[in-house]
Amino acid sequence: MAMTKLSFKALLAGALMAFAMVQGAVAAEISGVKFDDTVKVGGKDLKLNGLGMRTKFIVKVYAAGLYLPEKKNTVADILKIDGPRRMTLVMMREISSDEFGQAFMTGLNNNIDKAEKSKFVTQISKFGEMFGTIEGLKKGDTLHIDWIPGTGTVCELNGKKIGEVLQDVNYFNAVLKIWLGDKPVDSSLKPVLLGEAK
Repeated sequence: MAMTKLSFKALLAGALMAFAMVQGAVAAEISGVKFDDTVKVGGKDLKLNGLGMRTKFIVKVYAAGLYLPEKKNTVADILKIDGPRRMTLVMMREISSDEFGQAFMTGLNNNIDKAEKSKFVTQISKFGEMFGTIEGLKKGDTLHIDWIPGTGTVCELNGKKIGEVLQDVNYFNAVLKIWLGDKPVDSSLKPVLLGEAK
């Protein structure tokens, strides 16, 4: 009987160790940039859904991570989420605010139609003004773009709020389409943000 208990304890310890190793493997890191497995946004815990690297002509631009209340692997499911969500970008190189703002606008234009764009004129203008308030982005800078129900879209650069709060969830979804839309800014980044294996 004692032997059985000992075997069970050993088995349990082994299972726990294996689970810890799996959890450790999930600890997110890409090109030396670490992403927390969970973050708190709007008072809720969000899980890292996926992460990847945005590259342009083989040059690393930023590491990106998508956080959701629970794992989702389709764009439709992600856009329907009622709770908070976060997109995190960690810069891999220096970029001017004009260049970064232009990249955002190009991503939006490629993934929303004229009707949507006409609805978001004010929000797009506010986003453009936000980029105008920063001198540029340096390697290691971290930008969070959060959707917080009851508040709106909130942007933070290195922990400091930038720009105005934008209250339309449809605009936040339009911003997400920069990476998750039919014409994503980086076709190799979209599937990994959706949690697909590399």
